[in-house]
Amino acid sequence: MEVRRTLPVKLLVADSNRDALLETIDQYKDCANETSDHCWDENDYKKTAKYAVKDELYHDLKAEHDLTANLVQQAIFQAVEAVKAGVERLEKNEDTSQPEFTADTARYDKRAATFHDDHVSLSTVDGRIEADYVLPVDETNTPFEEYLNGDEWEFRTSTLHYKPFDDEFWLHIGFKRNKEATDSTQPDAAVPEHNTVLGIDLGVENLAVASTGTFWTGDELDHWHREFQQRRGNLQQVGSQEAHRTLQRVSKKETAYYKQYLHVVANEIVEEAVEHDCSVIAFEDLTDIRKRAQGATWHHRWRFNRLYEYVEYKAKAYGIDVEELERSPQAKTVPAYYTSQRCSSCGLTHEDNRPTQAHFECQKCGYENHADYNAAKNVAVRCCRRLLRRNQTGGDGGAPVDVALNGGTMTVNV
Repeated sequence: MEVRRTLPVKLLVADSNRDALLETIDQYKDCANETSDHCWDENDYKKTAKYAVKDELYHDLKAEHDLTANLVQQAIFQAVEAVKAGVERLEKNEDTSQPEFTADTARYDKRAATFHDDHVSLSTVDGRIEADYVLPVDETNTPFEEYLNGDEWEFRTSTLHYKPFDDEFWLHIGFKRNKEATDSTQPDAAVPEHNTVLGIDLGVENLAVASTGTFWTGDELDHWHREFQQRRGNLQQVGSQEAHRTLQRVSKKETAYYKQYLHVVANEIVEEAVEHDCSVIAFEDLTDIRKRAQGATWHHRWRFNRLYEYVEYKAKAYGIDVEELERSPQAKTVPAYYTSQRCSSCGLTHEDNRPTQAHFECQKCGYENHADYNAAKNVAVRCCRRLLRRNQTGGDGGAPVDVALNGGTMTVNV
């Protein structure tokens, strides 16, 4: 099982090398945007085959720019990947537009970036430059030691970021665990011999609820979202250039805060799975979740998808699979409300089972509980059924399947 990590590292760039890096980023963005123009046609077929597009554009882009071959190739690939993601959204009838690359970033593969113990060598439009890592002082057992200096991880594709407001360069270094380390018998790589499923329900009031009865509330995120919205509104009314720059800083700070918070929740979800010896973490289907979750906005949908991504890659280190349950073939007649209106005790699905947003009461067997907790157990049960079907065809070797529960108790994590 492949395990990947990304480590942001601040770079100490000499004044004599700054212009070369900035020009490299500008030319990289130009290559990506030219590729996007080439691939995206409002009225025609959109090109999403990376190597075919590379064959069509590479030589012209290389001749027009001072970038190395690897950087030109990465710009083409990144643009095609963005176009492909846009096509997938269009196929789902979701609003989207042609990708445009405005962020001050450039993607480096292993040939364009050479990593050393205390510095990195980067290709630029003006040859190679070296930049030292800005690492924590007098700290032990940090990610820097584990990834940068450890033998278990190898460098992969990384992304150079320039933060104009802070006037800083950062390198988000990609790592992949070596096969020898992945195949070892270390505890964090052990795969459970049985299938125990941790079900996760996502919502507006409660960000996430586990089938074990653990709740992660969304109160703090909603509070900060309202605060940031008010600040943005005030700055937009001012309308000055300085207010615009401040608005951009506020938006970046908001996104960084949300990501940090979601990382914490993702870690705790994985810890919950490890504590209950789970081999699978199951999420409800995220397709159209904004329509299904009462009161959800684009902001909620963003946090749902981001949380899923964080849990997915963090769980790999423990040999835990993460699954997103697809809607059943009966979705046209029994859709949306399957997990929220179905009784996890007797199986009855009825709209009256959920008289309020938070309360669940089965009209058949009388089972009562928090509606989101009931939904989380339904997510786990559905995943168990899927695993049982796999077992019947030999997919999982007949391993037993169970739902991770905690005696019906509920614990709230704020």
